[in-house]
Amino acid sequence: MRIWSAPRDATGLRFAIVVSRFNHLVSARLLEGCARELRARGAGGEDIHVAWVPGAFEIPFAARTLAASGRYDALVALGVVIRGETPHFEYVCRAVTDGVRESMRETDVPIAFGVLTTEDLDQALARAGGEEGNKGAEAALTAIEMARLRASLAKPPEGGA
Repeated sequence: MRIWSAPRDATGLRFAIVVSRFNHLVSARLLEGCARELRARGAGGEDIHVAWVPGAFEIPFAARTLAASGRYDALVALGVVIRGETPHFEYVCRAVTDGVRESMRETDVPIAFGVLTTEDLDQALARAGGEEGNKGAEAALTAIEMARLRASLAKPPEGGA
């Protein structure tokens, strides 16, 4: 049995982070946690590029464009969508989720999903460095692991074809 696992070492990898400006208070905290984790795991500052977009709805476009560029080993999508009193929340959440998934399928570049979908601002802040941790940092770890896993999956298993 061949088991693939990937180290969480970002040394030598290049990352793009797409961040939504809407709900900036939360998004900035997610970005801070993400970038801090990537650097702590060995990524150089010159290997981390950040693209701000107006809102979560625009994340898939920027993510697909950056992934298709061939310059990055993995991407991270960060933002927050807070439920309101209209169905807009569901439309935006579905569009972002589907768009990021399709971007990965079309480009074969892993995109870690760090877009929060919460009921209120308190929940969002709890997940952006509060008592629930920092989902931006967790997304960074996912991006590192998937970039390494992607590379190892392309190679034949050790000891055979």
